[in-house]
Amino acid sequence: MDIKYKKDKHYNTSKRPIRQPRIIVWLIKIVSKILLSGEKYTIEKVNMEGLEPPYILLSNHMSFIDFELTGIATYPHRVNNVVTIDGYYRRPWLMELIGSICKRKFTTDLSLVRSIHHVIKKGDVLCMYPEARYSPIGTTAYLPDTLGRLVKMNKVPVVCAVHHGNYLRGPFWNYRQKRKVPLLSTYTQVLTADDVKRMSVDEINAVIKESLTYDEYKYQKENGISISEPYRAQGLHKVLYRCPHCNTEFKMASEGCELYCKECSKRWTMNTDGSLSALSGETEFSHIPDWFEWERTTVRDEILRGEYSFSDTVDVYSLPTCMRFKHLGKAKLTHDLENGFVIEGEYNSAPYRIQRTPVGLNGLHVEYDYCYIKPYDCIDISTDNDSLYCYPEKENVITKLSFATEEMHRIKNSKAVYIGVPVLDTVPKMIN
Repeated sequence: MDIKYKKDKHYNTSKRPIRQPRIIVWLIKIVSKILLSGEKYTIEKVNMEGLEPPYILLSNHMSFIDFELTGIATYPHRVNNVVTIDGYYRRPWLMELIGSICKRKFTTDLSLVRSIHHVIKKGDVLCMYPEARYSPIGTTAYLPDTLGRLVKMNKVPVVCAVHHGNYLRGPFWNYRQKRKVPLLSTYTQVLTADDVKRMSVDEINAVIKESLTYDEYKYQKENGISISEPYRAQGLHKVLYRCPHCNTEFKMASEGCELYCKECSKRWTMNTDGSLSALSGETEFSHIPDWFEWERTTVRDEILRGEYSFSDTVDVYSLPTCMRFKHLGKAKLTHDLENGFVIEGEYNSAPYRIQRTPVGLNGLHVEYDYCYIKPYDCIDISTDNDSLYCYPEKENVITKLSFATEEMHRIKNSKAVYIGVPVLDTVPKMIN
């Protein structure tokens, strides 16, 4: 049962993107330079000499500053970015003017495939962030095998952009308090058009995944980057929610440069080189991503043992259009291996039930201190024509929900679609 709105129409995500006017290309570069004033940044290009559009640009994703750097790096070429629906919030006219392609998170959207093909046929750059969210821990998130199929279908070169320092400057779990970090963005042509024609989908995927592999904490240490801000660990408990000492969930907290467990009182300090050190006893994980991945294994084991389930009351806001969020009130949210996510509530005196099964959902959009609605943690569960932002009553649970979503999808060994790209043999029939 979908939500019954009285007046609001759903935003049409199937609109074809316009080709950027040249003046817009120039303005994007100028505005990007203004926004980056005061930042120390370097843009490198590898194997890019003589490369002209059309090509596909795949980038890792850490913060909004990624767009600004790409706006400078791709000048003077026209670029169409794939942008999530909340990026259109209160400014759909602007996003349409700059040629953006609208997408709801983690939904099957064949119109996206058509729009991508449209951009390539026009001879422009298609920019996509295949991780589909900001990196929660500064390492590569899940990259879909359907990327290779998309590249093979369009038969154009592939450039991979890897941004270093963007995450360290403002990690997703505390993006409001910026740190002074030099930024380095490297744009590398990793596949030529001839490579794409010659190589198999599996080979293309292997190249892309290797090219988009990164670890910001490793990069920080190897390059001697010191982050001495006294708030450098503030918010870290949002991603490191499970104590490795007493194994308790959701009792972690952080303050200043320290992370601690409210259950067993063990404390760790985040050093200026990005490593962790226990203030007493064993340092279970000195490398922050190792702690994060350990949490993932505990969630997967819990699912495999049949012990995982989640239920909570959530405060729900929806975004059927781009102009305003609608407050739907309280609803019940459940999550398990059999049914995936189920949201059950009532709006306009009519019940609704939204379900996303593990087979069809390989990732979860999470937000820490979401800026558009209210500054608390929430998750976004989207359908083809709506997006529901759910604020749990339980504290600090959304990172575990994200792990569970990804691991359930893997366990089900799904053939589902990611970022709207279907299996290759169905695509040619749908594109004119």
